[in-house]
Amino acid sequence: MKLSHWVAAAFSVAIVATAHAEASKKDHEFLSKAAVGGLYEAEAGRVAEQKGSSEPVKSYGAMLVKDHGAANEELKGLAARKGVTLPAAVPADKQARLDKISGAKNFDREFVKQVGLADHKTDIALFEKASKGADDAEVKAFATKTLPVLKAHREHAQGLEKSLK
Repeated sequence: MKLSHWVAAAFSVAIVATAHAEASKKDHEFLSKAAVGGLYEAEAGRVAEQKGSSEPVKSYGAMLVKDHGAANEELKGLAARKGVTLPAAVPADKQARLDKISGAKNFDREFVKQVGLADHKTDIALFEKASKGADDAEVKAFATKTLPVLKAHREHAQGLEKSLK
């Protein structure tokens, strides 16, 4: 085999290896936390669509389902390329939190306070950190791209909070 063939073959292997590079521990942790948050937010949105007593809260829930559903799908592909297995369901602690919100006397107010404001504050901090410090360029790009959507959700929730008082 000619030297040029060996070089081409080695280069091809290097490209394949890079395309399926393992995520660093930090990026793996981000991807996992982002997946849990995304699954939870989408499920919370479905609950709001069903249990919300006001149309704005139901509409906000639908927006969460749509936006987090799309981000979750993108995240699945990214994680697969990085060799990261993501959780497939909302973890028990998050489900318990959602069950508690679902049973609140004033669901709309509690939903906006917990999911719209508190949870999105946590999500934004997670994504800001990854957008600045992820080791992998694709992970960093995903965090950077998703961050404005999370901020828009929080801002929308701030408006809802004022209207529900």
